[in-house]
Amino acid sequence: MTANILRRKLDRSDVRISIVDKSSKHVYQPSFYLIPFGYMEPEDQFRDVRDVMQSGVEFVEDEVVGIDPDAQEVHLDAAEDGLSYDYLVVSLGHRLAPESIPGMAEGWEETDAVYPYYHYEAAVAMREALEDFDGGTFVVTVPDTPIKCGGAPMKMTMLAEDYFQRQGIRDDVDVVMTKPGDAIFGVSPYREKLEEIFEDRDIEFEPNFTVSEVDYENQIIHSEEGEELDYDLYAPVSPQYGQPAVTENSPLTEGDEENDGEYITVDDYTLQHTEYDNVFALGDADDTPKSRTAAAARKQAHVVADNLSSLVEGGRMTKEYSGYAACPLLTKKGKAMMAEFDYEESISAPVESRMNWIMDINILPSFYWNAWMRGYDPLP
Repeated sequence: MTANILRRKLDRSDVRISIVDKSSKHVYQPSFYLIPFGYMEPEDQFRDVRDVMQSGVEFVEDEVVGIDPDAQEVHLDAAEDGLSYDYLVVSLGHRLAPESIPGMAEGWEETDAVYPYYHYEAAVAMREALEDFDGGTFVVTVPDTPIKCGGAPMKMTMLAEDYFQRQGIRDDVDVVMTKPGDAIFGVSPYREKLEEIFEDRDIEFEPNFTVSEVDYENQIIHSEEGEELDYDLYAPVSPQYGQPAVTENSPLTEGDEENDGEYITVDDYTLQHTEYDNVFALGDADDTPKSRTAAAARKQAHVVADNLSSLVEGGRMTKEYSGYAACPLLTKKGKAMMAEFDYEESISAPVESRMNWIMDINILPSFYWNAWMRGYDPLP
């Protein structure tokens, strides 16, 4: 998206724009919590990134393994020579790490009861597991790390509870969600509305539960606080970290004291790196105190494109990111609540409606592929 916006802004004869990615296949990640329930189909969630690129944008299919901002060079896995740059936008996303919790990855690989659904393969496999599930304890856990789409665990929990109702087995299922903190959601008034929904629908929320180990042979989740939780079907959110290309092979995260050097340090508003003026970062990779959502990345892409193009043309940066993020909280089939907020305040009312469901399921995917990814946005 950022590259496409920049391509339209900058003179093609003067500026070369390249995208580097280890895969040409791009996936619509917001589908991952919907695929298990049949609300989206797996085969519809992929596009070749080259099909949504503006003409005049070059695609390099290789993995970024390091960045040297002093030499202005990106190190690649397969290419012998690095890729030099004058300006750099880093948007490498999160690294999912189920292996960082003993037993979580093994439970996924060796049993039919653990599905870390932030992984596409697990989301697809979970559909059959839900179809075969006839009762017991269904558990969703949240790790003690920043995660992308902080509302996804609540969505998975509420959609699962609704699914069990529709299957006629709700009386035979205990639905549980845990978090390492004490709040079900970080932003008011959506937090209070979610608490109300959980109470009304007899969904158990276990606060201050930090997953430390998964005993997948006995189907028990252990916490750092000394608690245990049995499960019959388990949908954990994998711990998430910065990419090694920046955390281990780059100085770009060295100022991130709050997250132990996992994220690229940028100005909260301009998204320019705090030490290297020709480097910007956005999305899950930066250290801004935002919610890591697709809506946030969309807003950030316009800020970065405007500020970077101003620098290229010898001007000054004037665009600022407000911290805007949005999360459609799907509460049951046909109902959703839109949570919108920025650095300062909440924006939308905590109201469930069918229109919000239609927006998330039927409208946003089309906007994503046909407008936003191509660099077009009626509301930048």
